[in-house]
Amino acid sequence: MNRLEYAALDALPAAIARPARTAPPATGIVHFGPGAFHRAHQASYIDTLLDGDPSWGIAAVSLRSAGTVEALSAQQGLYTLAIRDAAPGFRVIGAHSRFLGPDDAAETQALLADAEVKLVTTTVTEKGYCLAADGSLDLAHPDVVHDLAAPAVPRSVIGWIVGGLAARRAAGTPPFVMMPCDNLANNGAKVKAALVAFAATTDADLAAWIEAQVLVPGTMVDSITPATDAALYETVAAALGVEDRAAVQREAFTQWVIEDVGSPVCAALARAGATLTDNVAGYEQAKLRVLNGSHSTLAYAGLLRGHASVSEAMGDAALASFVDAMIREDIIPTLQPVAGLDHNAYREAVLARFRNPAIVHRLDQIAADGSQKIPYRLGDTLAAHRARGEMPQHVVIALGCWVAFLMQRARAGVPILDPAAAALATAAAEGGAATVLDRLIAANLGFSGELAGDPAAVAAIAVAAQAAFDGDWAMLSSD
Repeated sequence: MNRLEYAALDALPAAIARPARTAPPATGIVHFGPGAFHRAHQASYIDTLLDGDPSWGIAAVSLRSAGTVEALSAQQGLYTLAIRDAAPGFRVIGAHSRFLGPDDAAETQALLADAEVKLVTTTVTEKGYCLAADGSLDLAHPDVVHDLAAPAVPRSVIGWIVGGLAARRAAGTPPFVMMPCDNLANNGAKVKAALVAFAATTDADLAAWIEAQVLVPGTMVDSITPATDAALYETVAAALGVEDRAAVQREAFTQWVIEDVGSPVCAALARAGATLTDNVAGYEQAKLRVLNGSHSTLAYAGLLRGHASVSEAMGDAALASFVDAMIREDIIPTLQPVAGLDHNAYREAVLARFRNPAIVHRLDQIAADGSQKIPYRLGDTLAAHRARGEMPQHVVIALGCWVAFLMQRARAGVPILDPAAAALATAAAEGGAATVLDRLIAANLGFSGELAGDPAAVAAIAVAAQAAFDGDWAMLSSD
């Protein structure tokens, strides 16, 4: 079977969306971390932008391995985006122009210095920015230590960006816009501070220039993107009639929220469907509490009730109704107003996404790392209500389900996937829910030690946890 490439586009079935271009576009963006999420998400926006302006092509840079960029290069940057939804579809994306791996340092450096590059984006996961626990640059991180000692070929994305900016400053070239696209809270401010801190260790003038001249807008991104597997390759080959070894898949819903810093770059992305706002934090808060908080609730309650995936859990009428009520009654009242964001419409969109049977999002995956997620996904909503003297019953039950989940796993000998797995298993191994909860609070595992000063909330969570552990689910339908 022939491989997907530009020469094959005209022969694709008529129903397959494809670029109007006949060759890769010119390069205007450098992207670090061209994994599945980037290719399913940001690249689809850029592909739309390219329809009207061919100067926005993406140079894909992989710092750790060459597999993805080699697969893209073999297909001239083309790949299929499969939309997994009630109305499935296929779209060939042609947004990428260059393909650089770990051995292409000189070419990457040249691109970062190139005046035609207007934007640098990153999807390197939260840990890829080499930040300390307080959000500042970790100057003791091995990659940062290496880059400060040997800046010619950096290992960290921060080192690469600062090196590129230094070259542009030396040449009198205006800086590119730097845009992190990982869901790290307040990502723009944190990444800019990291760039300044890195530069300041060796060049105070460069640090001051970065502080004054470089725009690093905050962002929020969202779209469920299941991993590519053999089944996807087979599905795509059957639909297109050509082989595609770089195909990706996602749900139909996609969101790219960008801080409006007054840059033409951001305005161009808005023309492709991104949302510009002066309140990224408000969008982050809504996603964290509505989508992520509900996801965690479905994960812990759903696993306890015998479900395996989000869509399966949403088929449980009692649980689906409970989650809907939690969003309406407990979560939305705590959200800050955001211009352009209708919280009830967002609630409906989230629940519709959860019901999508074409996306198999496993509950055990969502349940992982609960000790790190629970404080922000559910704990902040609890705290907001308790500050008003209110008891959010649905959130209390959701938190109780996490405690019951830990108890069930620990006593069944099933591993708990969490950085604090050993401590969680020890805390939940024996005793009633009230005792387990006291241990978790004392150890600051998922619950702040401050919760100990709120005996009413502690008691309510303990009651819910014991009921969930005992399989008493009448509470899901409580008023």
